[in-house]
Amino acid sequence: MIVDSAFLVTAFVTLFVVIDPIGLAPLFMAMTHGMAGAQRRAIGLRACLVAIGILTLFAAFGEALLGFIGISMAAFRVAGGILLFLTALDMLFERRTKRREDQTSDDGHDPSVFPLAIPLIAGPGSIATMILLVGQKPGIEGFALVVGVMVSVVALAFLLFLVSGILARLLGKTGINVVTRLFGMLLAALAVQFVLDGLREFGFAA
Repeated sequence: MIVDSAFLVTAFVTLFVVIDPIGLAPLFMAMTHGMAGAQRRAIGLRACLVAIGILTLFAAFGEALLGFIGISMAAFRVAGGILLFLTALDMLFERRTKRREDQTSDDGHDPSVFPLAIPLIAGPGSIATMILLVGQKPGIEGFALVVGVMVSVVALAFLLFLVSGILARLLGKTGINVVTRLFGMLLAALAVQFVLDGLREFGFAA
C-alpha cells in the first residue's frame, strides 16, 4: 500500500482541529475534579473507546447511509464543509468553549459517555469529517488510513486527559483561547476546501 502522506497530514490536522484534544483537556479536568486518579483514568479511557467505536461505525457505514437516503457525496461535502465552517466560527468567537462548559455543568452522573464521548469527542463535526475523509479515499485502504488517524487523535486526547491539570496550568485560560482561535482559522480554511471539492464535483468550481 502506497501511503499518501499529504492525505494523512490533511486527515490528521482536520480531525485534530475538529476534536480539539487541547480544548477538551481542561473540560475533562473540571468534570473529574476531586475524583481518584484511577477513576479519572477509567472515565477518560471509556470515553475515548466509546468515541472510537462511534466514529468507526460512521466511517464504515456513513456513505452507504447517505446513498440509501439519496444524498450524494458531493452534496455531503458541501454540507459538511459548511458545518465545519460554522464550528470554526464558534472556535474563533469562543462560542464553542462556552457551549462545552454548559454541557459539563451536570455533576450527578458518569461523564464518560455523555458529554465526553458524545458530543465532545464524537460530535456532528467529527462524524461529518470521518464520512468526508473516507469518501476522499474509497476502499478498505482509505478506510484503514482514516480510522488509524482518528484513533491516533483520540489516543492523543486520552494522553492529554491524563495530564490535563498540568496542561491547564501551563497554558492558562489565555493560552487555551489563543490555541483555540488558531485552530479555528485552520479549520475554516479546511472547511472551505471541502466545499470547493463538493462544488467541483457538481461542475461549479474549476
